[in-house]
Amino acid sequence: MSSAVGIKEELSAANGAGAPGSTLSRAAWQDFAGLYPTDKECLASFLALELAEVLQGAKPANLVCLANKRRSCGRNLYLLWKEYGAALLEESGLKVRVLDDRGSSILLLLYSHEALGGLLAQKSVRIILGKAGYGSVHDFDAVLDELETRVTGEGFPHEIGVFLGYPLKDVIGFMGWAPLAFTCQGPWKIFGKPEQSLRLAQCHRECRSRMSHRLASGCNPVECLRTRIGTVADAYQQQDPLFLAVS
Repeated sequence: MSSAVGIKEELSAANGAGAPGSTLSRAAWQDFAGLYPTDKECLASFLALELAEVLQGAKPANLVCLANKRRSCGRNLYLLWKEYGAALLEESGLKVRVLDDRGSSILLLLYSHEALGGLLAQKSVRIILGKAGYGSVHDFDAVLDELETRVTGEGFPHEIGVFLGYPLKDVIGFMGWAPLAFTCQGPWKIFGKPEQSLRLAQCHRECRSRMSHRLASGCNPVECLRTRIGTVADAYQQQDPLFLAVS
């Protein structure tokens, strides 16, 4: 227990509370996984950090891959997902689509139904998905069915960036559908004017930083999944989410 307390104190000092809008350092999940002794809390802490941007309204969805092997905490998150995943998501209010389960690993699309549904209802998004070969662009479940089929097929669907909330200009630039120059490498490849994309990437970093600070401070990870904290994303949003930017 004393080692866990020491970890908590060190991480709390490293992260700091910070003022709203400030850039916080963030710890990796492995740094505070030892704070959570139960299997359910261990998985919840991992999911809370991996879904920080979704929980704070900065992204509609995130991909989470769980390998069927022991992690640094001594637990197998793949097996824990099988046992506790559904219950944790029900408490969080988020939804999941299993895109691929090979036994050795599982790839999950975890999303806010409201945010992802609103995104996929946008005319510009439907045009892009239609051009990418999605047939029923007006049917939410059919679109996710098609994405799942493509993930398990040959290659990998580059349009998945739309679902993950990357700016549309960056998605179509990456796919070569628009004469946009590659500008810089952030968490994703940025094309055209970089300002909005870099601002969104900064928002994502701050979401992670705030969540890591909450977890390192000993916050119940199930509560972290359940509670929405929108202050970071709110500070970056204007009339429309940045991930709808097309120019």
